[in-house]
Amino acid sequence: MNLYHDLLSKKEKLAVVGLGYVGLPIALEFARKISVIGFDINAKRVEMMKNRIDPSEELAPEEFDGCDIHFTASADELREARFFIVAVPTPIDEHNLPDLRPLISASRSVGSVLKKGDIVVFESTVYPGCTEEDCIPVLEEMSGLKFGIDFKVGYSPERINPGDKEHTLSKIVKVVSGCDAESLEIIADTYKIVVDAGVHKASSIKVAEAAKIIENTQRDLNIALMNELSMIFSQMGINTYDVLEAAGTKWNFLKFVPGLVGGHCIGVDPYYLTYKAKELGHNAQVILAGRTVNDGMGAYVASKVVKKMVASGVDIAKSRVLVMGATFKENVSDIRNSKVADVVRELKDFGVNVEVVDPHASSDELVHEYGFGLVEAPNGKYNAAIVAVNHTDYMSLREEHFEEILAEKGLIADIKGVLRGRFERIKYWSL
Repeated sequence: MNLYHDLLSKKEKLAVVGLGYVGLPIALEFARKISVIGFDINAKRVEMMKNRIDPSEELAPEEFDGCDIHFTASADELREARFFIVAVPTPIDEHNLPDLRPLISASRSVGSVLKKGDIVVFESTVYPGCTEEDCIPVLEEMSGLKFGIDFKVGYSPERINPGDKEHTLSKIVKVVSGCDAESLEIIADTYKIVVDAGVHKASSIKVAEAAKIIENTQRDLNIALMNELSMIFSQMGINTYDVLEAAGTKWNFLKFVPGLVGGHCIGVDPYYLTYKAKELGHNAQVILAGRTVNDGMGAYVASKVVKKMVASGVDIAKSRVLVMGATFKENVSDIRNSKVADVVRELKDFGVNVEVVDPHASSDELVHEYGFGLVEAPNGKYNAAIVAVNHTDYMSLREEHFEEILAEKGLIADIKGVLRGRFERIKYWSL
């Protein structure tokens, strides 16, 4: 009998370390089939989950039903597990350098309870080599055990897409890797318990790490190209979305669109790759160029809106702008690395009076993270309304709605062009 069979028979337990938007869905999916320990260092979040509440607001209460899971904020309770999945955040710091503190901390917690025969799988997005060079030494140090002999390690990149109810965990092929053939088989079989789409066995841990990081780097670069094209087309008086619609009639044209690139994946992951590249003596010019373009889009949007208000004769010192949406993407509550904050900051630097609404975000979290909160609803007349995030709540809005909240010569700035074609009387602009 190997560990996989012991998990399946509930003789042994699986633990998920880190219960955010990645960890919690994984934990609950496994808990429908095997016995699971869900660990998070945030005791308040743990209490919410014990009460069938997802702090990330992604999962409904009924998705906790029928799950064999014990939630805890005590690392000592992880001793009961034999198979560990680490799904903690891997952010960047203020200098755009990898911040591995959550990952190292999680490795310490797991290492302190590690036993002979245990398997640890990392899901956090990292640069190639991080699992073996940064995490495994911590596991060895904390446990006093020998990697490869006493315990095994693997890497399986997360593919959770916040707000996406179609591409869920069980429906997406799971890339898996192990430190040797034996661990790879056990890890693959374990994930097959919950992933109906099957698994792809990567040839090494580094290959699996690299596969994850280029998924988002590729998207980042393609969006950067669209953003730069939108700047060029704006100078030409051409609507970017009209161009993309025409170009998209070709069978092999990739349908990316311009926009704000925030969040904890696309706006972060490329910096992990460029960091490692620089360590190896290579300057990743193309990747960094894309990052420069995308990181500057908030300031670009704000300056375009200000210029258009000035052109309409608006006194900027007395101007009011309503920003609609503050989260990093549509229909989620997550505000981490939201580039809408850059738009708000830049507008305020111009002297604009800015108010922000969002049906999903927490005002308190925004104040804590970015220094501005939300207003409950639009109040009075605005010189411009910026549709910054295409929440479903905004998709049905028509010209009449904006006529009620906009002053004379008011402007609609529709960043992603989702309301295109609806305005005849109001001045309209999009990327």
